[in-house]
Amino acid sequence: MLKLINNENMACILHIETSTEVCSTAISQDGACLYFEENKEGPAHAQLLSSFVQETLSFADSHAIPLDAVAVSCGPGSYTGLRIGVSMAKGVCYGRNVPLIALPTLQVMCVPTLLRNEDLPDDALLCPMIDARRMEVYSCFYNRALREVRPTSADIIDADSYKELLDQHPVFFFGNGADKCKAVLQHPNAHFIANVVPQAKAMFPLAEQRFLRQQFEDTAYFEPFYLKEFVATQSKNPLR
Repeated sequence: MLKLINNENMACILHIETSTEVCSTAISQDGACLYFEENKEGPAHAQLLSSFVQETLSFADSHAIPLDAVAVSCGPGSYTGLRIGVSMAKGVCYGRNVPLIALPTLQVMCVPTLLRNEDLPDDALLCPMIDARRMEVYSCFYNRALREVRPTSADIIDADSYKELLDQHPVFFFGNGADKCKAVLQHPNAHFIANVVPQAKAMFPLAEQRFLRQQFEDTAYFEPFYLKEFVATQSKNPLR
């Protein structure tokens, strides 16, 4: 079960989440989210993120809260969204001289799921899913302690997907990838949780754990976890 760390010396961390169509930032300290900014109206990260980060940092500065680290959701997800988020996180790290924390996006999605569904069976598995177009999803399987049971992969979903795990455990699917799989995965152990998206305000329990363990990234060389290579599409209009 997810445990929130409570420590009087807890760090102040800026959180950045841009892995899907949702753009959000947050500030956490002492095991609590102090400030949160979010837009769910579509992939407009290039236009929104800079002002979101500025407003979030202004909140911390105006309350005399010194920034100790930046946490970024590192993928998988949208290639462009991840690139924008990680670039912004690096810029703040350099500008404020603080370390970088990277969090797997699919694991971040498990945090609100666990906090809102405390009655999940002990043997339940969590399967966050991000839409990867057509019937493909990015997915990973975790137990209730957020230990990885099956690593992140890009899966093409059919009626027999995950049968071995579903035969042994109740599995709870969520995320925008799960929405399109609901009609296909008809196993009696398959359950679906609606309205779960990656959010900056859900990052702080995982980020604060990593901060206390000093699990930081090399800011200069860190790259997002794209999972698949970016494929550029060419316009059919020869004049463009």
